[in-house]
Amino acid sequence: MRFNRRKILIAGGVTAAGVAVGGWWLRTSNVWAARFLRERFREADRDIAAAPHKPTPASWDTNAVTLAWLGHTTVLLNFHGLTILTDPALGNRIGLGLGLGTLGPKRFIAPALRVNELPPIDVVLLSHAHLDHMDMPTLSRLPGKPLVVSAHATADIFGPKRFAETHELRWGEHVTLRTTKGELRVEAIEVKHWGARWRTDTQRGYSGYILRREGRALLFGGDTANTDRFAALRSRGPFDAAIMSIGAYRPWIRSHCTPEEALQMADAAGARHIIPVHHATFKLSDEPMNEPIERMQASLAKEKGRLALAEVGQTFRLPA
Repeated sequence: MRFNRRKILIAGGVTAAGVAVGGWWLRTSNVWAARFLRERFREADRDIAAAPHKPTPASWDTNAVTLAWLGHTTVLLNFHGLTILTDPALGNRIGLGLGLGTLGPKRFIAPALRVNELPPIDVVLLSHAHLDHMDMPTLSRLPGKPLVVSAHATADIFGPKRFAETHELRWGEHVTLRTTKGELRVEAIEVKHWGARWRTDTQRGYSGYILRREGRALLFGGDTANTDRFAALRSRGPFDAAIMSIGAYRPWIRSHCTPEEALQMADAAGARHIIPVHHATFKLSDEPMNEPIERMQASLAKEKGRLALAEVGQTFRLPA
């Protein structure tokens, strides 16, 4: 009995020491796993703020081009009657699905529209397979029977069966989508990012897109670091608007651009209006949450009207 009690005491001591060491590691380590867990603990009791604006897509003119920023990189677009959704991620968290919930960053601002508030979606654009851009809980619940355009080597993740069509595009490839509401031409463009969904995953594609319909052209930049590839697009414009990611650059500058760089790339491509996304929604990097949009606003201070959207839920209709 003494021997068993001694073993129990030793085991208890080892366990307590392990907990203490684990707690110290969690508080002080700068490795990714420790920082990730610290953020999850910090945000556990934080409320998600309501979106400051709420789009009303039922009222949009089907003979115009209207865009609403729903949060992060999700934009709802009515392109002359065709309803398009970019990189849908409308849950309270993005990250690893655990069945009962998702382990990953929590939203700061609620999506401007929840999945059950969306109109039927005609086309989904997926720029790459990262969890904050290809969110399976959102994709699995989209209304309608959308056609999907995605980067190459990504369709196996979401599975094509629930969608009307699935098209994987490499850089420079294009597809003309034919719907009951007319055609949409989508071309994949080269950006500077990376595509693996997991750290142990094979490398997958990552793209931006050019959208063309009824004589108008839009540019969706996806995620990108600063690159001169946008200058090569200028001869294929002009572009009525460019949807550009502007956040998560500190310290991830090799994968994401600064607001000033996003504007320079949109200018190089010849975009008239700027729609900044990938900011203010999830804490994915070290810069302050409001810094990206404040820097973009400062960069466009002398160009009134070019900044189309600045807050989650805002709606912008392109001039005729």
